Amino acid sequence: MLRALALSTLCLGLPELAMAEEAGNLDLTATHRGLYCVLIFIVAYAFVMTEEFTHLRKSKPVILAAGIIWAQVAYMASAAGVAAEAVHQAFEHDLKEYAELMLFLLVAMTYINAMAERNVFEALRSWLVSRKFGYRKLFWITGIITFFLSSVADNLTSALLVGAVVMAVGAKSPKFVSLGFINLVIAANAGGAFSPFGDITTLMVWQAGKAEFFDFFELFIPSVVNFVVPAAFMHFAIPNELPEFPEEEVVTMKPGALLICGLFVLTIGIAVSFKQFLHLPPFLGMMVGLSILMFYGYRLKLYFPGVDGDKFDVFANVRDAEWDTLLFFFGVVFAVGGLGYIGYLELASVAMYDGLGATTANIIVGLLSAVVDNIPVMFAVLNMNPEMDIYQWMLVTLTAGVGGSMLSVGSAAGVALMGTSRGMYTFFSHLKWTPAVAAGYVASIMTHYFING
Repeated sequence: MLRALALSTLCLGLPELAMAEEAGNLDLTATHRGLYCVLIFIVAYAFVMTEEFTHLRKSKPVILAAGIIWAQVAYMASAAGVAAEAVHQAFEHDLKEYAELMLFLLVAMTYINAMAERNVFEALRSWLVSRKFGYRKLFWITGIITFFLSSVADNLTSALLVGAVVMAVGAKSPKFVSLGFINLVIAANAGGAFSPFGDITTLMVWQAGKAEFFDFFELFIPSVVNFVVPAAFMHFAIPNELPEFPEEEVVTMKPGALLICGLFVLTIGIAVSFKQFLHLPPFLGMMVGLSILMFYGYRLKLYFPGVDGDKFDVFANVRDAEWDTLLFFFGVVFAVGGLGYIGYLELASVAMYDGLGATTANIIVGLLSAVVDNIPVMFAVLNMNPEMDIYQWMLVTLTAGVGGSMLSVGSAAGVALMGTSRGMYTFFSHLKWTPAVAAGYVASIMTHYFING
């Protein structure tokens, strides 16, 4: 029973790309200690899934689980006569994968924080409110902005930034806020699926070499379909009236705001060039972009020193990165990396991809991401490393990215918006529209098949 539970649950696992070929695994899945490691991971992830209620940051339980699992792995390997060097090789492989992705994400988060500090997003919110759009028009405008914003910023940041607009104009219409937030979750997840920079899962697929940079744009139309189908259903439930707009001061951007936006675009171009032309890891290009931001920040401090301590500080932007997300990522990488080294992900790969076939398995991956965060789900697939063509790798990128929209707890965007909605957007208000979201999920898969299959 426990082993069956382990197999079904480990479809949410994680990284060590092609480690089976490089260092093998312990093949100790039937042992009590191996099953104990699975149980530790399940318990840790239960805390992650209940973060909304416990208010325990998701990074804390998975980091602890990672330490316990690797301690067990080291003991099991020693008892089985496996050389310590082999265990170190497996561990260092995980460390390399994590370090590359963490540095890439850290730079992206720093740029987003720098733009927020320069009032880029507050100015956008102020402009939208000042235009005095009706509920229905605002529903589509906020969704479209979130869709495209999440292609360069993560879905959490995009949903929260635009969610502030929805809350500002819909404070007296709980129905609009609820539907608007559902729309933002769908748009944020769909927009991140067609860009290598839009989501951690797409970034992982790109850095793992499963697809080239421009391959991801094949998912643009399927992503649009995924967003538009449920939005069309919800459109008729939106109140067809004008909201009461709050009186608020016009927000202007601080000096250098637009140039920092341009530097972010330049940084993305440098990262792509390092990967495409120099065959270097993209994170190195991102770090070069960070150095450019640092030099520009120095210029800002010289010419615009600010008043009352209101001056640009790039290291403050680094400090304010989503460290809970980055450390959660660390815990998941090493926890599931340890489980993979024991041999569980190889079993899951045989059961899913060899037993069900790539298409069915990839659709199931999307359904799993409605319950479990798509980061460990995609890392599990990369760790399994099934033999798939570019169509199938794009399919799993799409399903893992947009599958989380079916439930409010399926993505960081949904969980965060529930926390800011003052009770107007809940798990059950989202669940009411799950059939419409599922229709968009199916339509996007069919669109991908007809366009790219």
